[in-house]
Amino acid sequence: MSKEKLAQYDYDVIIIGGGPAGYTAGIYAARAGLKTLLVEGAATVSQITITDLIENYPGIPDGINGFDLIQLFKNQAMKFGLESLAADVTSIKKNNADAVVWEITAGGKTSRSLSIIAATGAQWRKLGVPGEEEFAGRGVSYCATCDGPFYRNKNVIVVGGGDTAIQEALFLTHFAQKVTVVHRRDRLRAADILQKRAAAQKKIEFVWKATLAEVVGGDLVTAVKLKNVDSGKISEIPAEGVFIFVGRIPNTGLFKGILQLDNTGYIITDDNMCASAPGIYAAGDCRAKQFRQVITAAGDGANAIYSAELYIAALKGESY
Repeated sequence: MSKEKLAQYDYDVIIIGGGPAGYTAGIYAARAGLKTLLVEGAATVSQITITDLIENYPGIPDGINGFDLIQLFKNQAMKFGLESLAADVTSIKKNNADAVVWEITAGGKTSRSLSIIAATGAQWRKLGVPGEEEFAGRGVSYCATCDGPFYRNKNVIVVGGGDTAIQEALFLTHFAQKVTVVHRRDRLRAADILQKRAAAQKKIEFVWKATLAEVVGGDLVTAVKLKNVDSGKISEIPAEGVFIFVGRIPNTGLFKGILQLDNTGYIITDDNMCASAPGIYAAGDCRAKQFRQVITAAGDGANAIYSAELYIAALKGESY
């Protein structure tokens, strides 16, 4: 690749997404001396920012508010010279003059980069019922691993019948006094082994053929209203926590037609975070993987930058 062509770019790396994966990538990229821009959505926020307390991130034994943790990530990245832009990316395409350069348009400005880190995250699929948004972080949760310990000896509701819902219901039995699984069908969709474990767990009860109609409370959640799918009858049961597991929606629309996605929309990568198009890497919750936590997102971000460094060095004809 000629140096004349490589001279026609603005950044070594453009990172799309301002969550733990994106800012970890930013820390590693800026510290490595790569000219880097992080584009943080103007209309979207990382899921971590709505988490009231994170107490399983290593090195912070007293726990930390999610918003405060992401600020620490951001401050550390900026310390090393990371550039940031608060804007929504509207277009990603190859440069017509140079096949190795990507053009990213955000906030009405187009920048050229040798590589892209997709760290766009995912959002929990929501039911849209009354009280769900109001009590988010105050009794409504989408992560038992994150929030389960706050519900010791309390009654909680789990909405969903798939693998994730039942796995999380089983996890919650380590803390809650009672876990009520609410499912719209008369049988679970979860794997047979999970169904057997749930059926054998004395703390778990089931409400079949019902949907969540409303979350009720004052400062915190106190109850839920359920609707029977056959009769339409509304019933109310007391609960101090509501865990909703009806799937996630990855924020990967920008990459349709550019990258290979799985059948649920997640970006497919190899173990080194390399996506299907040369020069693009994925990290964090937008990537197809088994476990999604702050710590795994951060690891993905660091790994993605290392892969990008190798790629950029090869483009420039440098040894690494």
